[in-house]
Amino acid sequence: MFTGIIRGIGKVVKVKSLEGLTQFQIFLHNALLLDVQKGASIAIDGVCLTVVDSTANEVTFDAINETLNKTNLKLLKEGDLVNIERAARFGDEIGGHILSGHIFGTVNIQSIERPPNNWVITLECPPEWTKYLFPKGYVALNGASLTVVDVDKQGGGFSVHMIPETLEATTFGFKKEGALINLEIETQTQIIVDTIERMQL
Repeated sequence: MFTGIIRGIGKVVKVKSLEGLTQFQIFLHNALLLDVQKGASIAIDGVCLTVVDSTANEVTFDAINETLNKTNLKLLKEGDLVNIERAARFGDEIGGHILSGHIFGTVNIQSIERPPNNWVITLECPPEWTKYLFPKGYVALNGASLTVVDVDKQGGGFSVHMIPETLEATTFGFKKEGALINLEIETQTQIIVDTIERMQL
């Protein structure tokens, strides 16, 4: 379980293709490596992955083809930066919203407006996904818990605002138009929408 509060940025140092999976080796700062053990869950750009090995400064993960096909991890290369969140622990402050690390799908950045201290990022997505998105509702983008501002139900797409703290703590400050972003829909909203749809059949 995760909260969508990014704790740091990692750097991909090695990508290795194996039969049926891809292995990623990621450099993490010391605070993110505290008590990391084999088998632990860490969210990489919002994707829950299992630690298969670790050293003093690097952690290794395996991602099977199913994960690669549904996320932007398939595009990662050496030198890329990724958002990092360790799994939540009992007693931790829940500053975002509850996340599973199971990605719904990917969306593209359509536009980025950069007014002072308040970036507006608009993302395009299939219109059928927008039924789960509501203004003031939650969404996770590359693992970061964000509030939806506007939704285009007909054309497909939505926007979020980012304050300087979010841009500094995540990789969004480096993103450009066209970038592929991992999307996790807020689970309770999805359940409610799907339940109401079934009741109306």
